[in-house]
Amino acid sequence: MAVTCGLVVANIYYNQPLLADIGRTFHLSDSRASLVATLTQVGYTLGLFFVVPLGDKLERKRLILLLLLFSAGAMAAAALAPSFALLVGASLLIGIFSAVPQLLVPMAAHLASDAERGRVVGKIMSGLLIGILLSRTLSGYIGAHGGWRLVFGIGSGAMLVLALILALRLPKDQPDFAGTYGSLMKSLATLTRTLPALRKSALTGAFLFASFSVFWTTLVFFLEGSPYFYKSDVAGFFGLIGALGALAAPLAGKSADTRGPAYAINIGILMSLGAYLVLAFGGYYLVGLVVGVIVLDIGVQVTHISNQSRIFSLVPEARSRLNTIYMTAYFIGGSVGSLAGGSAWMHYHWPGVCAVGLFFVLAAYLVNRFYGNSAQA
Repeated sequence: MAVTCGLVVANIYYNQPLLADIGRTFHLSDSRASLVATLTQVGYTLGLFFVVPLGDKLERKRLILLLLLFSAGAMAAAALAPSFALLVGASLLIGIFSAVPQLLVPMAAHLASDAERGRVVGKIMSGLLIGILLSRTLSGYIGAHGGWRLVFGIGSGAMLVLALILALRLPKDQPDFAGTYGSLMKSLATLTRTLPALRKSALTGAFLFASFSVFWTTLVFFLEGSPYFYKSDVAGFFGLIGALGALAAPLAGKSADTRGPAYAINIGILMSLGAYLVLAFGGYYLVGLVVGVIVLDIGVQVTHISNQSRIFSLVPEARSRLNTIYMTAYFIGGSVGSLAGGSAWMHYHWPGVCAVGLFFVLAAYLVNRFYGNSAQA
């Protein structure tokens, strides 16, 4: 499950170190090229909302295999796109069909005992996080030496190979929900309305992931200019540095099991705040940029895993839907962060990026500290 999550989620992030190269191919500004990253995350959000709830209703193995095949087709379309408009359309589809990890994470939580759920989710998330971060390293290197189209082509082939392996190895899993798709979707509103802890986690996660996306969407532009003048392969290498954040995933899960999710969430937000202060004042120096990347990634992932541990304990029979609500909010935040980051870079460059990132971290702190305290939050 961890390996599958890592390989599939990488589809969403391959484009980030390639944005400057894509812009040059189609003669676009940096801000316009960043729409590829934004629309991919919008597509992922749509997949989370409309596809992932089916994990509580349909046989999961068949659903996962279909999504992998569609994802392979969308990646191939991106590799061959003759125009920017078609690339953006393919990017939207890549996001929609890459929702597989969010079917597997609640499945793993369902199989785990209450005492070990945080640890199990943390281990699965380690694979997902490594996929997110190493995808940038891989795509940056391949993009610099073989072009951005080759990255999408390789990704398409990887999805076909993964579909074959899972067809042979993944067990079948039939959920218990017997209602219609309409009633399934209506229950999302009911769960959101009746669970203040779910709303609190969703909003906190959304704001913090927005801050994460602000940084990663604009990093390639920052590195290609003064004072660094690096190419996309070096921008991708920062994903390898950020992968250290994945090492915190099991520790975050363990902390959520032993000291409660709220404690770990507070630690993660404070680390993210500290990371942006380092990036704002030390980002023009390589050591400051590296430290900021590591601390930001750890802080965001600690908060994310602890939030998931908290929501999966709420209604066990609805974990796919709980994950849908949480992750839809999470990636709406990511999409807003990518858009805000691109705009901040265009108008104010690195100081603007850091200011917007800090704004989202502070919003996450305020929600986590004050929202829903009068209810069960």
